[in-house]
Amino acid sequence: MRLDLLVTGRIVTFAGAAGFGWVEALGIAGGRVAVAGTIADVRGAATAVRRRLDLPPDEAAIPGLTDAHIHLADLALAADEIDLGDAATLEMGLARIAEVHAATPDPDAWLEGHGWDAVRWGGWPTAAALQSVAPGRRVALWAHDHHSIWASEAALRAAGIDAATPDPDGGVIRRRADGTPDGVLQEGAVPLVLRHVPPPPDERLDALVVRACRSLLALGVVAAHDPGEVASDVDLTGGFAAYERLGARGRLPIRVHASVRPESLDLAIARGARSGAPLGGEGSRATVGWLKIFADGTLGARTARMLAPYEPAPDAGEPPNGGYGVDVRPPDEVRRLATRAAAAGIATQIHAIGDAANRSALETLAAVGRCGPLMPRIEHAQLVDLDDLPRFGRDGIAAAVMPRDIRSDRRNAYRFWGARRTEHGSYAYGSLARAGAVIPFATDAPVEAPDPWPSIVSAVTRRGPGDDPAASFVPREALALDRALRAAALDAAVAAGEPDRGRLLPGCRADLAVIPAGALAEPVDPRGPLESVRPRLVLVDGETAHES
Repeated sequence: MRLDLLVTGRIVTFAGAAGFGWVEALGIAGGRVAVAGTIADVRGAATAVRRRLDLPPDEAAIPGLTDAHIHLADLALAADEIDLGDAATLEMGLARIAEVHAATPDPDAWLEGHGWDAVRWGGWPTAAALQSVAPGRRVALWAHDHHSIWASEAALRAAGIDAATPDPDGGVIRRRADGTPDGVLQEGAVPLVLRHVPPPPDERLDALVVRACRSLLALGVVAAHDPGEVASDVDLTGGFAAYERLGARGRLPIRVHASVRPESLDLAIARGARSGAPLGGEGSRATVGWLKIFADGTLGARTARMLAPYEPAPDAGEPPNGGYGVDVRPPDEVRRLATRAAAAGIATQIHAIGDAANRSALETLAAVGRCGPLMPRIEHAQLVDLDDLPRFGRDGIAAAVMPRDIRSDRRNAYRFWGARRTEHGSYAYGSLARAGAVIPFATDAPVEAPDPWPSIVSAVTRRGPGDDPAASFVPREALALDRALRAAALDAAVAAGEPDRGRLLPGCRADLAVIPAGALAEPVDPRGPLESVRPRLVLVDGETAHES
């Protein structure tokens, strides 16, 4: 056979059910792996070789990674927005907003941003605070977890929100003592403001998405599952349309599965959308993903739905619903939506963080069953009752998890879950793996940084770079390095019904990343080389997609 590329050196294939599956040579032809094995095997099968890649001893090739839950369009837009992620105090955040307000002369332009954290700031921000630094300006700022919006008084007026506006189903409008909105809207109340924010021009969004994709390639990420964004809920605009446009023109640098939200389900069905079908025509790197449904909220906002109330935290105020969290959509509505989607050939992914939400989501997905090539899946699965953990593997339900949450949310887990963090399945990756579950890794960017490598380290060590090794978070739930890397590369492909991705075996797409071999050394240390991997070379379909 004629090979387009011969790769020699240390190569991870993920052959078999466990381990790295090391080989010393790959032959690539037509964008796929044609042969894998010893150098003699590959040379013996080749009649001609167009080019070679000989890896030095200090490098290794691994399958390209997939981010199984990344708001790619939101990440793309966030690069041009106000970033409050490193604002340690409310005052620092307000100072940054004031600077952008002063530098934006058009009084009708909205100011958008993200990254504020009520826990970090010691209290909820207010519309009055925004009025003090950006008077008369319409401002909409996502919380760090993207489950709350901080809106200015002008933004609330533009949305028609006042004391008489009721809380929508599954949403909370935080209020002053007199009942007037105080500027923060949570969960199902977020769209009340967000639907009034003008969308970016198509050309700008497309360019920003391409830029974001290239930044992911520089991290070794060759594919993404985008669960959609609120701004395009109704009419399938936003990221969904951008991927379709870019895919049709052959300009999408990575593979993207684009999900739809309940508000656009009828339109998706009318358009004939089916999970796994190409977006933008045959050969497009964009495909239709899942129906994304929110069952509950988040741990930090204490809106994740619980079987038992949150632990008392007087300094954080009263949690909603008597401390049990929020049903963003009631369980019977979640099941109705999932059933309707399945009848039209669209699989379902359900956001569930609390143990009550996870139990309900598991029951729904098991009842609906698998729909087409894509697995049913639960997003986050942060706290799962021990009795429910085996159901993921038994019922064929993937658990898309974000291991970096172990670092960012562990303080909240200690405060709000108490003993449940150890007695239940808290970020229970080890238990899920032992139960045979598919556990694709994700970052949830821009909620967290889109860098996949700290997530892999977190899953193995259960701690961060500054943590005492003796203080690992529920260490029995740690994964071995080979299993964590499979979760980051292979499991997302399995969940998406792509048997030709996530491995470097004959017939598989030749998507690979060349990384320092020392990053795969054990034991893994959060201060070691795996934490900060930056691939020297990334191939997509056997062609160079990134080179450093």
